[in-house]
Amino acid sequence: MALFRKKASGAVLRYVDFGSHWDTEDPFLFASHHRDEYPKGNRQQAPPLDMIGWRNLGHDYKKHDGFRMYHGKVVPGFPMHAHWGYETFTVAETGYIDTFDTEGNQSRFGFGDAQWVTASSKYQHCEMYPLAFEDRPNPNDITQIMINLPLEMKGSENRVDMLWSEDMNTVCHLDGSGRKTKIFVYAGTYGDIYAPVPNPGSWAADPEHGVKIVQFYMEPGAEISVPASQKNVSRNLYFVSGGSAVVAGFDAVSGYRLKLRPEVEIPIKNGDEASRMWLLEGAPIGQKMSSFGPVVLKDDMAVRQAMKDIRNDEYGVWPWNIIDKAQPRGAPRFVMYADGREEYPDGRPEGFEPPEKRNVQCRE
Repeated sequence: MALFRKKASGAVLRYVDFGSHWDTEDPFLFASHHRDEYPKGNRQQAPPLDMIGWRNLGHDYKKHDGFRMYHGKVVPGFPMHAHWGYETFTVAETGYIDTFDTEGNQSRFGFGDAQWVTASSKYQHCEMYPLAFEDRPNPNDITQIMINLPLEMKGSENRVDMLWSEDMNTVCHLDGSGRKTKIFVYAGTYGDIYAPVPNPGSWAADPEHGVKIVQFYMEPGAEISVPASQKNVSRNLYFVSGGSAVVAGFDAVSGYRLKLRPEVEIPIKNGDEASRMWLLEGAPIGQKMSSFGPVVLKDDMAVRQAMKDIRNDEYGVWPWNIIDKAQPRGAPRFVMYADGREEYPDGRPEGFEPPEKRNVQCRE
Protein backbone atom coordinates (compact mmCIF):
# COMPACT_ATOMS: atom_id res chain seq x y z
CA MET A 1 0.00 0.00 0.00
CA ALA A 2 1.37 3.41 -0.98
CA LEU A 3 1.77 6.06 1.68
CA PHE A 4 0.30 9.52 1.27
CA ARG A 5 2.71 12.42 1.02
CA LYS A 6 2.13 15.24 3.45
CA LYS A 7 0.49 18.47 2.44
CA ALA A 8 0.18 21.51 4.67
CA SER A 9 -3.41 22.68 4.19
CA GLY A 10 -6.20 23.37 1.74
CA ALA A 11 -8.80 21.28 -0.07
CA VAL A 12 -6.20 18.72 -1.19
CA LEU A 13 -5.36 16.93 2.05
CA ARG A 14 -2.86 14.32 0.81
CA TYR A 15 -1.43 12.99 -2.44
CA VAL A 16 0.36 9.84 -3.58
CA ASP A 17 1.43 8.13 -6.80
CA PHE A 18 -0.54 5.15 -8.06
CA GLY A 19 -0.16 2.57 -10.83
CA SER A 20 -2.53 0.10 -12.45
CA HIS A 21 -3.84 -0.90 -9.01
CA TRP A 22 -5.31 1.89 -6.91
CA ASP A 23 -5.38 2.08 -3.15
CA THR A 24 -8.78 3.25 -1.91
CA GLU A 25 -10.60 4.19 1.28
CA ASP A 26 -13.59 2.59 2.99
CA PRO A 27 -16.21 1.80 1.62
CA PHE A 28 -14.05 0.98 -1.44
CA LEU A 29 -11.65 -1.98 -1.23
CA PHE A 30 -9.42 -1.31 -4.24
CA ALA A 31 -9.60 -0.46 -7.92
CA SER A 32 -7.61 -1.36 -11.01
CA HIS A 33 -7.15 0.05 -14.49
CA HIS A 34 -6.10 -2.09 -17.45
CA ARG A 35 -4.98 -0.59 -20.74
CA ASP A 36 -3.63 -2.97 -23.37
CA GLU A 37 -2.89 -2.56 -27.07
CA TYR A 38 -3.99 -5.96 -28.34
CA PRO A 39 -3.29 -6.84 -31.99
CA LYS A 40 -5.68 -8.22 -34.59
CA GLY A 41 -7.44 -11.36 -33.39
CA ASN A 42 -7.34 -14.81 -34.95
CA ARG A 43 -10.14 -17.38 -35.26
CA GLN A 44 -9.89 -18.07 -31.53
CA GLN A 45 -10.23 -14.33 -30.75
CA ALA A 46 -6.67 -14.57 -29.42
CA PRO A 47 -3.34 -12.93 -30.31
CA PRO A 48 -1.15 -14.71 -32.89
CA LEU A 49 0.70 -17.66 -31.38
CA ASP A 50 4.13 -16.18 -32.13
CA MET A 51 3.25 -13.20 -29.90
CA ILE A 52 2.22 -15.28 -26.87
CA GLY A 53 3.73 -18.77 -27.17
CA TRP A 54 6.90 -17.80 -25.31
CA ARG A 55 5.14 -15.95 -22.48
CA ASN A 56 4.49 -17.15 -18.94
CA LEU A 57 0.90 -17.95 -19.89
CA GLY A 58 -1.44 -18.14 -16.95
CA HIS A 59 0.48 -15.44 -15.13
CA ASP A 60 1.49 -12.82 -17.68
CA TYR A 61 1.29 -9.38 -16.05
CA LYS A 62 4.28 -7.72 -17.71
CA LYS A 63 3.59 -5.82 -20.90
CA HIS A 64 5.26 -7.11 -24.06
CA ASP A 65 4.38 -5.63 -27.44
CA GLY A 66 1.97 -3.36 -25.58
CA PHE A 67 -0.23 -5.97 -23.91
CA ARG A 68 -0.57 -8.59 -21.20
CA MET A 69 -2.41 -11.91 -21.15
CA TYR A 70 -3.10 -11.78 -17.37
CA HIS A 71 -4.27 -15.31 -16.40
CA GLY A 72 -5.47 -16.12 -19.91
CA LYS A 73 -3.71 -18.83 -21.92
CA VAL A 74 -5.59 -18.37 -25.21
CA VAL A 75 -7.87 -15.35 -24.88
CA PRO A 76 -6.50 -12.65 -22.53
CA GLY A 77 -8.28 -12.05 -19.26
CA PHE A 78 -9.27 -13.76 -16.06
CA PRO A 79 -10.57 -17.36 -16.19
CA MET A 80 -12.91 -18.67 -13.50
CA HIS A 81 -12.22 -17.07 -10.13
CA ALA A 82 -14.16 -16.34 -6.95
CA HIS A 83 -15.57 -13.21 -5.30
CA TRP A 84 -17.19 -13.33 -1.86
CA GLY A 85 -18.42 -10.49 0.33
CA TYR A 86 -18.23 -7.37 -1.85
CA GLU A 87 -19.34 -5.69 -5.07
CA THR A 88 -17.55 -5.03 -8.34
CA PHE A 89 -18.28 -2.22 -10.77
CA THR A 90 -16.58 -2.71 -14.15
CA VAL A 91 -16.46 -0.22 -17.03
CA ALA A 92 -15.15 -1.30 -20.44
CA GLU A 93 -14.29 1.99 -22.11
CA THR A 94 -12.76 0.29 -25.16
CA GLY A 95 -12.84 -3.35 -26.20
CA TYR A 96 -15.10 -6.19 -25.08
CA ILE A 97 -15.43 -8.27 -21.92
CA ASP A 98 -17.06 -11.72 -22.05
CA THR A 99 -18.46 -13.01 -18.75
CA PHE A 100 -19.93 -16.30 -17.53
CA ASP A 101 -20.77 -17.10 -13.91
CA THR A 102 -22.00 -19.77 -11.49
CA GLU A 103 -25.42 -18.14 -11.28
CA GLY A 104 -25.98 -18.89 -14.98
CA ASN A 105 -25.54 -15.32 -16.27
CA GLN A 106 -23.50 -14.57 -19.37
CA SER A 107 -22.69 -11.43 -21.35
CA ARG A 108 -20.57 -9.54 -23.82
CA PHE A 109 -20.22 -5.83 -23.09
CA GLY A 110 -17.87 -3.03 -24.05
CA PHE A 111 -17.28 0.36 -25.61
CA GLY A 112 -18.72 2.33 -22.71
CA ASP A 113 -20.88 -0.36 -21.10
CA ALA A 114 -20.60 -1.32 -17.44
CA GLN A 115 -21.49 -4.24 -15.21
CA TRP A 116 -22.43 -4.19 -11.52
CA VAL A 117 -21.87 -7.47 -9.65
CA THR A 118 -23.00 -7.94 -6.06
CA ALA A 119 -21.18 -11.01 -4.75
CA SER A 120 -22.37 -11.01 -1.17
CA SER A 121 -22.10 -14.82 -1.06
CA LYS A 122 -19.80 -17.28 -2.86
CA TYR A 123 -19.72 -16.31 -6.52
CA GLN A 124 -17.48 -17.39 -9.40
CA HIS A 125 -17.14 -15.94 -12.86
CA CYS A 126 -14.73 -15.58 -15.73
CA GLU A 127 -13.91 -12.27 -17.43
CA MET A 128 -12.18 -12.69 -20.77
CA TYR A 129 -11.00 -9.97 -23.16
CA PRO A 130 -11.75 -11.36 -26.65
CA LEU A 131 -9.87 -10.00 -29.65
CA ALA A 132 -13.12 -9.80 -31.56
CA PHE A 133 -11.81 -7.97 -34.64
CA GLU A 134 -9.69 -9.82 -37.17
CA ASP A 135 -9.23 -6.85 -39.52
CA ARG A 136 -7.88 -4.31 -37.05
CA PRO A 137 -6.19 -4.01 -33.63
CA ASN A 138 -8.19 -4.68 -30.46
CA PRO A 139 -7.14 -2.11 -27.83
CA ASN A 140 -8.93 -2.29 -24.50
CA ASP A 141 -9.37 0.07 -21.57
CA ILE A 142 -11.03 -1.39 -18.48
CA THR A 143 -11.56 0.06 -14.99
CA GLN A 144 -12.77 -2.12 -12.12
CA ILE A 145 -13.82 -0.79 -8.72
CA MET A 146 -14.43 -3.00 -5.66
CA ILE A 147 -16.91 -1.81 -3.01
CA ASN A 148 -17.25 -3.49 0.37
CA LEU A 149 -20.50 -4.64 1.95
CA PRO A 150 -21.36 -4.31 5.65
CA LEU A 151 -21.58 -7.55 7.61
CA GLU A 152 -25.37 -7.48 7.71
CA MET A 153 -25.46 -7.46 3.88
CA LYS A 154 -23.03 -10.35 3.41
CA GLY A 155 -24.49 -13.78 2.81
CA SER A 156 -27.49 -12.57 0.81
CA GLU A 157 -28.32 -13.36 -2.83
CA ASN A 158 -25.81 -12.56 -5.54
CA ARG A 159 -26.88 -10.30 -8.37
CA VAL A 160 -25.60 -9.10 -11.75
CA ASP A 161 -26.83 -5.97 -13.53
CA MET A 162 -25.80 -4.45 -16.87
CA LEU A 163 -25.59 -0.73 -17.59
CA TRP A 164 -25.47 -0.06 -21.33
CA SER A 165 -23.60 2.98 -22.64
CA GLU A 166 -26.79 4.31 -24.23
CA ASP A 167 -28.36 4.61 -20.78
CA MET A 168 -25.44 6.22 -18.94
CA ASN A 169 -25.94 9.49 -17.11
CA THR A 170 -23.60 11.91 -18.88
CA VAL A 171 -23.28 15.65 -19.27
CA CYS A 172 -21.00 17.89 -21.32
CA HIS A 173 -19.84 20.92 -19.38
CA LEU A 174 -18.55 23.96 -21.27
CA ASP A 175 -16.47 26.46 -19.31
CA GLY A 176 -16.32 30.19 -19.98
CA SER A 177 -13.84 29.66 -22.81
CA GLY A 178 -15.93 26.97 -24.49
CA ARG A 179 -13.62 24.12 -23.45
CA LYS A 180 -15.43 20.85 -22.78
CA THR A 181 -15.46 18.36 -19.94
CA LYS A 182 -17.48 15.20 -20.44
CA ILE A 183 -18.77 13.87 -17.12
CA PHE A 184 -19.97 10.29 -16.62
CA VAL A 185 -22.00 9.74 -13.44
CA TYR A 186 -22.14 6.00 -12.73
CA ALA A 187 -23.39 6.10 -9.14
CA GLY A 188 -24.72 8.73 -6.76
CA THR A 189 -25.47 12.42 -7.18
CA TYR A 190 -23.32 14.91 -9.03
CA GLY A 191 -24.85 18.37 -9.28
CA ASP A 192 -28.30 17.89 -10.81
CA ILE A 193 -27.54 14.35 -12.03
CA TYR A 194 -28.58 11.29 -10.07
CA ALA A 195 -27.42 7.84 -11.16
CA PRO A 196 -29.24 5.13 -9.16
CA VAL A 197 -27.36 1.93 -8.41
CA PRO A 198 -29.14 -0.96 -10.20
CA ASN A 199 -29.16 -3.25 -7.15
CA PRO A 200 -31.34 -1.80 -4.36
CA GLY A 201 -29.55 -4.10 -1.90
CA SER A 202 -26.18 -2.43 -2.50
CA TRP A 203 -24.41 -0.28 0.10
CA ALA A 204 -24.13 2.30 -2.67
CA ALA A 205 -27.90 2.35 -3.32
CA ASP A 206 -28.78 4.31 -0.15
CA PRO A 207 -28.25 8.06 -0.81
CA GLU A 208 -27.34 8.56 2.86
CA HIS A 209 -24.16 6.55 2.25
CA GLY A 210 -22.98 9.22 -0.21
CA VAL A 211 -21.36 6.81 -2.68
CA LYS A 212 -20.27 8.54 -5.88
CA ILE A 213 -18.50 7.06 -8.89
CA VAL A 214 -17.81 9.78 -11.47
CA GLN A 215 -15.41 10.04 -14.39
CA PHE A 216 -14.17 13.22 -16.11
CA TYR A 217 -12.74 13.60 -19.62
CA MET A 218 -11.26 17.11 -19.82
CA GLU A 219 -10.12 18.93 -22.94
CA PRO A 220 -6.82 20.85 -22.77
CA GLY A 221 -7.32 23.96 -20.66
CA ALA A 222 -10.85 22.99 -19.58
CA GLU A 223 -12.14 24.10 -16.19
CA ILE A 224 -14.79 22.60 -13.92
CA SER A 225 -15.81 22.91 -10.30
CA VAL A 226 -16.70 19.69 -8.48
CA PRO A 227 -19.59 20.38 -6.07
CA ALA A 228 -19.14 19.97 -2.32
CA SER A 229 -20.29 16.70 -0.73
CA GLN A 230 -21.47 15.60 2.70
CA LYS A 231 -18.83 15.89 5.38
CA ASN A 232 -18.72 12.24 6.50
CA VAL A 233 -17.47 10.73 3.21
CA SER A 234 -14.00 9.72 2.09
CA ARG A 235 -13.19 11.51 -1.18
CA ASN A 236 -10.41 10.68 -3.64
CA LEU A 237 -9.58 11.91 -7.13
CA TYR A 238 -7.50 9.63 -9.40
CA PHE A 239 -5.66 11.47 -12.19
CA VAL A 240 -5.48 8.55 -14.63
CA SER A 241 -4.05 10.10 -17.77
CA GLY A 242 -3.01 13.43 -19.24
CA GLY A 243 -0.29 15.87 -18.30
CA SER A 244 -0.95 18.25 -15.44
CA ALA A 245 -3.82 20.08 -13.77
CA VAL A 246 -4.39 22.53 -10.94
CA VAL A 247 -6.77 20.99 -8.39
CA ALA A 248 -7.99 23.46 -5.76
CA GLY A 249 -4.71 25.36 -6.08
CA PHE A 250 -2.56 22.21 -5.95
CA ASP A 251 -0.30 21.36 -8.91
CA ALA A 252 -1.16 17.76 -9.78
CA VAL A 253 0.25 15.49 -12.48
CA SER A 254 -1.04 12.35 -14.14
CA GLY A 255 -0.56 9.33 -11.88
CA TYR A 256 -1.51 11.16 -8.68
CA ARG A 257 -4.24 10.16 -6.28
CA LEU A 258 -5.52 13.17 -4.36
CA LYS A 259 -7.38 12.89 -1.05
CA LEU A 260 -9.86 15.76 -1.03
CA ARG A 261 -11.71 17.63 1.67
CA PRO A 262 -15.32 16.53 1.07
CA GLU A 263 -17.34 19.52 2.26
CA VAL A 264 -15.79 22.10 -0.07
CA GLU A 265 -16.11 22.80 -3.78
CA ILE A 266 -13.10 21.61 -5.81
CA PRO A 267 -12.08 23.75 -8.81
CA ILE A 268 -10.03 21.91 -11.46
CA LYS A 269 -8.17 23.59 -14.31
CA ASN A 270 -6.67 21.16 -16.78
CA GLY A 271 -3.24 21.64 -18.35
CA ASP A 272 -2.19 21.46 -22.00
CA GLU A 273 -3.13 17.79 -22.57
CA ALA A 274 -6.49 16.04 -22.58
CA SER A 275 -6.96 14.46 -19.15
CA ARG A 276 -9.01 11.72 -17.56
CA MET A 277 -9.89 11.55 -13.86
CA TRP A 278 -12.04 9.41 -11.58
CA LEU A 279 -13.81 10.60 -8.42
CA LEU A 280 -14.60 7.96 -5.78
CA GLU A 281 -16.32 8.90 -2.57
CA GLY A 282 -18.60 7.39 0.04
CA ALA A 283 -19.37 7.11 3.72
CA PRO A 284 -17.16 4.52 5.44
CA ILE A 285 -18.78 1.26 6.52
CA GLY A 286 -16.52 1.34 9.55
CA GLN A 287 -16.71 -2.34 10.52
CA LYS A 288 -13.80 -4.58 11.36
CA MET A 289 -13.44 -7.40 8.84
CA SER A 290 -10.90 -9.92 7.59
CA SER A 291 -9.84 -10.58 4.04
CA PHE A 292 -7.68 -12.96 2.06
CA GLY A 293 -7.53 -13.31 -1.70
CA PRO A 294 -11.06 -13.02 -3.13
CA VAL A 295 -12.85 -13.14 0.25
CA VAL A 296 -13.88 -10.32 2.63
CA LEU A 297 -15.88 -11.57 5.62
CA LYS A 298 -16.36 -11.11 9.37
CA ASP A 299 -13.19 -12.68 10.78
CA ASP A 300 -10.26 -14.98 10.02
CA MET A 301 -12.26 -18.12 10.79
CA ALA A 302 -14.99 -17.17 8.28
CA VAL A 303 -12.40 -16.33 5.64
CA ARG A 304 -10.54 -19.63 6.12
CA GLN A 305 -13.78 -21.59 5.82
CA ALA A 306 -14.77 -19.64 2.69
CA MET A 307 -11.40 -20.33 1.05
CA LYS A 308 -11.79 -24.03 1.89
CA ASP A 309 -15.26 -24.07 0.33
CA ILE A 310 -13.94 -22.44 -2.84
CA ARG A 311 -11.03 -24.87 -3.20
CA ASN A 312 -13.19 -27.94 -2.54
CA ASP A 313 -15.97 -27.17 -4.98
CA GLU A 314 -14.90 -24.51 -7.49
CA TYR A 315 -14.97 -26.87 -10.48
CA GLY A 316 -18.01 -28.83 -9.32
CA VAL A 317 -20.27 -25.77 -9.28
CA TRP A 318 -18.97 -24.31 -12.55
CA PRO A 319 -21.84 -24.73 -15.07
CA TRP A 320 -19.81 -24.11 -18.25
CA ASN A 321 -17.61 -26.48 -20.23
CA ILE A 322 -14.35 -24.53 -19.79
CA ILE A 323 -13.09 -22.05 -17.21
CA ASP A 324 -11.84 -19.44 -19.70
CA LYS A 325 -14.95 -19.34 -21.86
CA ALA A 326 -15.46 -16.53 -24.39
CA GLN A 327 -18.50 -15.71 -26.47
CA PRO A 328 -18.50 -17.00 -30.08
CA ARG A 329 -16.95 -14.92 -32.88
CA GLY A 330 -19.32 -12.24 -34.06
CA ALA A 331 -21.30 -12.15 -30.82
CA PRO A 332 -23.09 -8.83 -30.20
CA ARG A 333 -23.28 -6.82 -27.00
CA PHE A 334 -25.81 -8.67 -24.90
CA VAL A 335 -26.65 -10.17 -21.55
CA MET A 336 -28.59 -13.33 -20.78
CA TYR A 337 -29.59 -13.46 -17.14
CA ALA A 338 -30.01 -16.69 -15.20
CA ASP A 339 -33.80 -16.25 -15.19
CA GLY A 340 -33.88 -16.25 -19.01
CA ARG A 341 -34.18 -12.50 -19.59
CA GLU A 342 -32.12 -11.23 -22.53
CA GLU A 343 -31.00 -7.75 -23.55
CA TYR A 344 -29.48 -6.76 -26.90
CA PRO A 345 -28.83 -2.99 -27.04
CA ASP A 346 -27.93 -3.18 -30.75
CA GLY A 347 -30.57 -5.77 -31.59
CA ARG A 348 -30.24 -9.54 -31.73
CA PRO A 349 -28.46 -10.71 -34.90
CA GLU A 350 -30.30 -13.30 -36.96
CA GLY A 351 -29.20 -16.79 -36.03
CA PHE A 352 -27.28 -15.84 -32.87
CA GLU A 353 -27.75 -18.18 -29.91
CA PRO A 354 -25.94 -17.66 -26.57
CA PRO A 355 -23.94 -20.69 -25.35
CA GLU A 356 -25.79 -23.24 -23.27
CA LYS A 357 -24.79 -24.34 -19.81
CA ARG A 358 -23.63 -27.91 -19.33
CA ASN A 359 -25.72 -30.29 -17.25
CA VAL A 360 -24.27 -29.86 -13.76
CA GLN A 361 -24.29 -32.97 -11.59
CA CYS A 362 -24.80 -32.12 -7.94
CA ARG A 363 -22.38 -33.68 -5.49
CA GLU A 364 -23.53 -35.63 -2.47
